[in-house]
Amino acid sequence: MKKMYYQITIDSPIAHVFKTMLAKETYKQWTAAFNPTSDFEGSWEKGSKIYFTGVNKEGEKEGMIAEIAEHIPNKYVSIRHYGILDKGKEVTAGPAVEAWAGSLENYTFNDLNGQTLLMIDVDTNEEYIDYFDEAWPQALKKLKDICEAN
Repeated sequence: MKKMYYQITIDSPIAHVFKTMLAKETYKQWTAAFNPTSDFEGSWEKGSKIYFTGVNKEGEKEGMIAEIAEHIPNKYVSIRHYGILDKGKEVTAGPAVEAWAGSLENYTFNDLNGQTLLMIDVDTNEEYIDYFDEAWPQALKKLKDICEAN
């Protein structure tokens, strides 16, 4: 497992960036860089189960199952992934999840005199490094555009 790092400075206050990043409609907009049908089901509250979903080429729902390991409003969110959705069914054990179960995705928000420095660190497998290096910067640019437009 390799830890990847991404960051962006957004010309908007932390509270606005935090809310925009996690709100249902705007979440779907900025995460479209990963999957055009990207969505989530569940809560961002600490200890909550959350599904990160999308629709595959066959029209079936798939995605990741995770727990919100930490949620400190306007400061930090940590997501611990532990399973997948395969054709709408939960899979939490076996070869499909063993390679990355327990991986973390962390969001840290820092104030830069009214601007927000958003830092992401995410655990990934070698096979996703190129994909993340392409998708994360696109997603963060979209989030920046949404935040700065509103």
